[in-house]
Parts: sequence; structure tokens; C-alpha cells
Amino acid sequence: MRVLVTGGAGFIGSHVVEALAAGGHESVVFDVGEDPAMDVRDREAVSRALAGVDAVCHQAAMVGLGSGFTDAARYVSHNDLGTAVLLEAMAGAGVRRLVLAGSMVVYGEGRYACARHGVVRPGPRAVEDLDDGRFEPRCPECGAALTPGLVGEDAPLDPRNVYATTKLAQEHLAAAWARVTGGSAVSLRYHNVYGPRMPRDTPYAGVASFFRSALARGEAPRVFEDGGQRRDFVHVRDVAAANVAALEAGSEEEGERGRGWGALRVYNCGSGEPHTVGEMARALAAAYGGPAPVVTGEYRLGDVRHITADSSRLHTELGCKAEVAFEEGMVEFAGARLRGE
Repeated sequence: MRVLVTGGAGFIGSHVVEALAAGGHESVVFDVGEDPAMDVRDREAVSRALAGVDAVCHQAAMVGLGSGFTDAARYVSHNDLGTAVLLEAMAGAGVRRLVLAGSMVVYGEGRYACARHGVVRPGPRAVEDLDDGRFEPRCPECGAALTPGLVGEDAPLDPRNVYATTKLAQEHLAAAWARVTGGSAVSLRYHNVYGPRMPRDTPYAGVASFFRSALARGEAPRVFEDGGQRRDFVHVRDVAAANVAALEAGSEEEGERGRGWGALRVYNCGSGEPHTVGEMARALAAAYGGPAPVVTGEYRLGDVRHITADSSRLHTELGCKAEVAFEEGMVEFAGARLRGE
């Protein structure tokens, strides 16, 4: 299979390219970081890259929480306009298989249960509560403490920042493309991806990169809130393997136009092992041999408290399960080079 990988020279994309090669597939790397002419918003450049391609793995995006609302237009341009241009070119070229780099941020807060009211959906946390160090969402019905759980793919969607909104828009565009063309579209909703080649010292990187960059400077990782926020840290090689599994599943179904053709399928892509941000910072600092983390009590508006995945659908339907354990991954990440080092 010949696969166009947008963002194929980036953090996740480069690992996808390696995983495709290991599986006997050919990659066409399309990455503006390698060549400014390879801009996914350029219809002519994309159309040229699609020549002879069987499928597209769309990793190119502007990522991270960013800087409030000051970069909203850039997010929409890179993520949504870029995806629309790509899908339009795919429709014209007759390429009918797409795997999209989705994100768990489309859910907003994770799944919570109240002892009295069952599963509830807390609203955005109030600035007053955050300023006073009250970080845990409360039951919207009675104000009681909540128990966080795992989020399934059928959970309500509630994007709470610009980046999250653009990732959900990408899924809607992919779904519309699949319906019109009869194509196969898969969105892998990544959780907190970490591993070798993460970008260093950028406000658009994930928390693992922030902590690893601090350690490289000889500084203590700065942990926001109280460090108790839960995330699902998944190794980049496991994410790359999920991309290949999704592409190969689409290839197998093509002959008979089976399940998923003409529709968007979504899969959580996590490790299945929730850990707190504080745990991750401590494990990484210990593995690196650097200063212990500092819990600051600071916060970022738009961040959610707990978001962890139920990734069983990925395992059941695509036969793909995370292989890199948290402790093993942190040790490797502590010694890995970051992009820009």
C-alpha cells in the first residue's frame, strides 16, 4: 500500500512512516517543516502528492492548547482549512481511505459519576474555584464530589478550547467526505502521546515535552494545579501501530465495501492505564536523574481536570493494544532526544 502521510516528518508522523515501512508499505512524506511548498492548504501541491496513492494518513496539524484565543485563526487555517483542502483533493483523485489524527480533547471533561445522580456532565470549572485551589469538578445537581472514570467513544462531545474545536471540525469534515464519496474514514482520538522526537521548548507541545524540556535545562518540572489531574499517557510507537492497523483494516474492507465505508469510525487511542500528571512528572524526573517536580497550583483556562480513555474498541475491532508500559516508556523518554536538541 502506498500511503501519503501529511506531517510525516513530525513527531507522530515520523513514527507512522517507520511503522508503515516495517509493515511493508510505502510512504509519501508531505510535511511543510521539510519543504515550505508542502503545505496541506495548497490544493495543487496536495493533488500532486496524491498521485499513485492508495490511502492518506493525516497527521499534519497545529497542536496544543496554545495562547488563549489569540491564535484562533491560525488553528482554524492549519487544521480545518487544511483538512478541507486535503479531502477535496482526495475526492478529485479518487483516494478513498483516510486515517485522521483525532484527539481526546473533543470530549471536554472526562466521565464522572455522582453517588446520588449517577453519570453527570460537569460544566467548565469556574475561575473563582481555580484561583482558590478547588480543582475537582463537582456534581452539577448537588455539588457533591465526583468519581472520574473512563470515556468511551460514544460519550457526548464538548470541546472547550480553540484547538479542541478544530479537532472536532476535522472529524465532521471527514464524516461528510466519507458520506459523499463512499470512502472509509477513521479518526484515532489520541490521548497524551509522548516519546522520542517530541518537540522541545514550545508552547504547543504536550505536558510530557514541557517536563522533559525543563529537565534538559536542569530545572524542576513545574506541575500545574495540584498534580492530581488524570491523563492517559500513550507511547508514540503504540500510536503509530494504531495508524497502521487502521489503514490495513481499510485496505482489507475495500473489495467488499464493508463496515465503515461511507461513514466515519472513531477509536480512542490510549494506553488504558490512567496516571496523574504528578505521577508522570515524578517518574520522568527520577528516570532522568533531575530535580524533583514542583507543584505550583497554577492553571490554564481551557484545561480539563480528568480525561482518560476506554480504548477497548481499538483492541476489539482493530486488534491493536498498547505494548509500551508506563514505567518502561518513561525511562526511554528520559534518555531520548527531543526535536530541537
